[in-house]
Amino acid sequence: MDSFIAGLPKAELHVHHVGSASPRIVAELAARHEGSSPVPADPELLAAYFEFRDFAHFIEVYLSVVDLIRDPEDVRLLTYEIGRELARQQVRYAELTVTPYSSVRRGIPSPAFCEAIEDARTGAARDFGIDLRWCFDIPGEAGLAAAEETLRVALEDRPDGLISFGLGGPEIGVPRPQFKPYFDKARAAGLHSVPHAGETTGPETIWDAITELGAERIGHGISAAQDERLMAYLAEHQIPLEVCPTSNLRTRAVAALAEHPIATLVAAGVPVSVNSDDPPMFGTTLNGEYATAAELLGLDRAGVADLARAAVRHSFMPPSSRTALLAEISAYTESYG
Repeated sequence: MDSFIAGLPKAELHVHHVGSASPRIVAELAARHEGSSPVPADPELLAAYFEFRDFAHFIEVYLSVVDLIRDPEDVRLLTYEIGRELARQQVRYAELTVTPYSSVRRGIPSPAFCEAIEDARTGAARDFGIDLRWCFDIPGEAGLAAAEETLRVALEDRPDGLISFGLGGPEIGVPRPQFKPYFDKARAAGLHSVPHAGETTGPETIWDAITELGAERIGHGISAAQDERLMAYLAEHQIPLEVCPTSNLRTRAVAALAEHPIATLVAAGVPVSVNSDDPPMFGTTLNGEYATAAELLGLDRAGVADLARAAVRHSFMPPSSRTALLAEISAYTESYG
């Protein structure tokens, strides 16, 4: 199964920009800024640094890594290297969750930030054959000022790869409805709505994401399993969940993988894709998440291929690209020895 997954063409729909920084890149950035950051410059020490007590501690560590991204060259290097790492796992298309507010408030002008990620996107397509697209997300813990600035960058500096608008960060104490005006404007400008909800809070947060933010997909959304009416709604309206099993374990959103609700969601007909979230921080990869999902769902190779097809169908890639990638998945599956 591991060999099959390793060669399977894939799409990745829920992976964070800074959270995808490999230990090599994080260590390099930490060394560059040594003395002004708590992040260790030794790759071996990073494993201990990335042991999270709870979700709040994860956010604290995550933001310390964000602080290492201090100029446009840092942005370009990080983004290009993410493309390399994803392509090594046979990822053909990825929607990367990017938080421009974090970089802009650290002094990187928003046009330079957008130019850096676009330069990396072009380079990754040329060198690795991967199509990177952007979801600009609001860091919820930073409040409405962050929402305003994220929307401004999205609309005024709109990079070619931008396709969606999101909301990340802590859910507890960050009500979704307050962000409705910003999502309304983003959607009016043609951006898809993909907020996080229902990771560390209950089903009501997911309902808010749907009714107030017009969510077309939900980041995480695992607490939907607690609400049969919500699962039925998600199934009926085909609103997919971007499920990240190891992330949920590492942030203590679930106590054990055996308790993960992905099987309950799938049994209820809720559309799901499998994703890696912040893979180096969580000690995982997209390939690893497919293997975990296969075990949790009791899938054979055909079932795993169907998971890959689901991610393609739930993506916002152009129809021609979707058709081509689905055909590639089928050809790979049929030819696998």
